[in-house]
Amino acid sequence: MDVARGTPLRDLDTPVMLIDLDVMERNMRGMQEKADAAGVKLRPHTKTHRTPAIAKLQEAAGAAGITVAKLGEAEVMADAGLKDIFIANEIVGAVKLERLRRLVRRVPRLAVGADNPVHARMLSSVMAGEPKPIDVLVDVNTGDPRTGMAPGKPTVELAKLIASLPGLRLRGIYTHDGQSYDAATADEVRAVNRESQRLMVETAELMRAEGLEVEEVSVGSTPSLLLDGVLPGVTEIRPGTYIFMDADQAQVVGTYEHCAQTVLATVISRPTPERVVLDAGTKALTYYVQTDGITRAPGHGRLKAHPEIFLDKKSDEHSSFDIPGGSGLAFEIGDLVEIIPNHACPTTNLYDVLYAVRDGRVETVWPVLCRGKSQ
Repeated sequence: MDVARGTPLRDLDTPVMLIDLDVMERNMRGMQEKADAAGVKLRPHTKTHRTPAIAKLQEAAGAAGITVAKLGEAEVMADAGLKDIFIANEIVGAVKLERLRRLVRRVPRLAVGADNPVHARMLSSVMAGEPKPIDVLVDVNTGDPRTGMAPGKPTVELAKLIASLPGLRLRGIYTHDGQSYDAATADEVRAVNRESQRLMVETAELMRAEGLEVEEVSVGSTPSLLLDGVLPGVTEIRPGTYIFMDADQAQVVGTYEHCAQTVLATVISRPTPERVVLDAGTKALTYYVQTDGITRAPGHGRLKAHPEIFLDKKSDEHSSFDIPGGSGLAFEIGDLVEIIPNHACPTTNLYDVLYAVRDGRVETVWPVLCRGKSQ
């Protein structure tokens, strides 16, 4: 769909993804100001938007570089001119390792994660003959049961191995305190954040005591950094969802006013006096529902204009909600509604382009160039 600058929202075909520029820019400035005030680098996780144009805006606002989740994202970001990229993941397999070797040659500053001696040896096997080593950060598990070496001595031992292997350069350590999403209260989120950062700072001190250089102590999750600060000894934060926010993050801060991402949908059916059916189903809005904790948002997305109403049924191409009794609200076939997704990151990946809007009109169109780049 060819959309010109200045096109009003009513003239867009649906479903489409909208980004409210005023809100996004405010979110971007706010997190950068938090990093600056703490004296740490902001390296935003771009898996939320998967869009090089937005990554460049984040860097222009002060970000020190970017984080990606997958090698494919890193390749696209490099093609677009991004020069400081951290792949916060383990790279495994001959095909990916060869792609990584080629990527190191054309990205001025590139780093990857490792949480096992096997990873370190795999990386060294392809990088030992290269003119430039690849930076490696040890992935540390500070409470999120996903990847990560145990903090303390196990991390120190892996760091020693990385520092000793040809073709590798130890940059430091990183963690993702994803358990913050499951915390029941704001105070629990803060406790998760502080414990995670404490473990990281203590581990970095142990590494230095063993003669290892630790350039980066990198931490982050959006809930933690929305509600809490940064401890001395941390050097870098890596939030992602903060740029768009979503219905889940709105539960953390208690308001939807920071939600920049919406899906514009059309009312296509009114089968009963209460039922409203939209043209945006699971192929336009994520089916994701956070099961527990402070970030849990019931339903499958919220009406931006009436966030007390959530989508309660969804299929491939349809979603629906019931008008609350006594609300006096009216929805007609053909009406447009904006839906705040539960989780921004997988929703972005459903779209080829993002329509960046201001004052009800399209200001620019951004291609989601990393869409589907999950290899």
